Order: sequence, then C-alpha cells, then structure tokens
Amino acid sequence: MGYFKAQNVLPEEVIKLIQEYVDGEYLYIPRKNGNEKSWGEKKGTRNCLKERNVEIFKKHIAGANVIELAEQYYLSEKSIRRIISKEKISGS
Repeated sequence: MGYFKAQNVLPEEVIKLIQEYVDGEYLYIPRKNGNEKSWGEKKGTRNCLKERNVEIFKKHIAGANVIELAEQYYLSEKSIRRIISKEKISGS
C-alpha cells in the first residue's frame, strides 16, 4: 500500500476538516464497497503462487519426490503434500 500526500489529492477544506479529528497522524481510508481487491490481486502474488504450485505438481508427476521438492522450493514436506493434493483436485 502506498501513501499519498493529502495536499496533492484533497481540497484544502477537506484537509482542515480531517485535521479537526486526526492532526498529524496516519489515517487509513478504506476502499469503496465493491472496489475491494482480493489477496494477491494487486501485485500478482496469487498468480505467481498458482504457477509455482502447478510447476511443483508437474515435477511430482514427472517423478520428483516430496523431499526433493521441499528442498528445491524451500517449503515443508507438509506444504508440498498439500499443494500436490490441491492440484490433483483442481485437475491441473
């Protein structure tokens, strides 16, 4: 999440009104209803993890074992098993 200078995006009268409640502090302004972004959507993290998981599954199908995959991807064996299980279900 980035920050904007209030002076650059808000009219002066709005800034003065906000200062009546919060003076010199950080203020989070939530997104409008319906404009929320799901986890990983903004920076593409969700897609990167999905691609990684599909890659792990394909390597497993090709013969790589759970221990090798855990070492290669710096994940626990339990995480690798969970990924393989989910990918089997999703039909990748």
